[in-house]
Amino acid sequence: QVGPALQEIHGAMELAKGQQATPSGVLRINAFATAAREVLSPLILEYLRRYPEVHIDLVTEGRLVDVVADGFDLGVRIADLVPTDMIAVPLGRTLHYVVVGSPSYFATHPKPKFPGDLAGHRCIRVRLPNGALFRWPFDVRGETVHLDVTGPITLDEASLSRATVLEGLALGFFMEPDVRSDIDAGRLVTVLDDFAVRRPPICLYYPSRRNSSAALKAFIGLARELSGRPTG
Repeated sequence: QVGPALQEIHGAMELAKGQQATPSGVLRINAFATAAREVLSPLILEYLRRYPEVHIDLVTEGRLVDVVADGFDLGVRIADLVPTDMIAVPLGRTLHYVVVGSPSYFATHPKPKFPGDLAGHRCIRVRLPNGALFRWPFDVRGETVHLDVTGPITLDEASLSRATVLEGLALGFFMEPDVRSDIDAGRLVTVLDDFAVRRPPICLYYPSRRNSSAALKAFIGLARELSGRPTG
């Protein structure tokens, strides 16, 4: 019996938040780790500088979540993983994968020239959030080929894989942003670049709501501003 009344109260609270002149309150964002690192400085930290009365609760995880059911205001995923019923705002450039090794590794191992050459290399195996082992994808003459590599260790977190590759123990497979600074500094060397698989850009996505809070509207507006998209 009190259900309809509670819905009305909730709706009134949402409307009140949406009519606030100054963005405030909490914004909950769900993102996979690579995307979070990519958007942290240009978007999230800039937003906090502009709107200091807002607190952002950023949760990073590899699994796909229902942002509405799990209580998030926004999600950040690669474009082709954004649910079709969500509004999406592209945030950055197209992503691509890289295979990297340290100079010390290549001092004792020849650089692979073709994906099949990885059979003769020590590679880090990657476990996905659902427990399955990740097979390294490559673009071979326009078709995506997945390889089940072998190696001395299986890991489920990119920073652990990066540390292992930097030690020269094995080759690793990453989204390029995760090791960009190491490549630029010469700590890691890319191989098989001609076979790199490219992914769609990172997108911010959110549900269509009639009474969005001022904080959410401001965040979406800044995302569109920084991506060069219309804010209307």
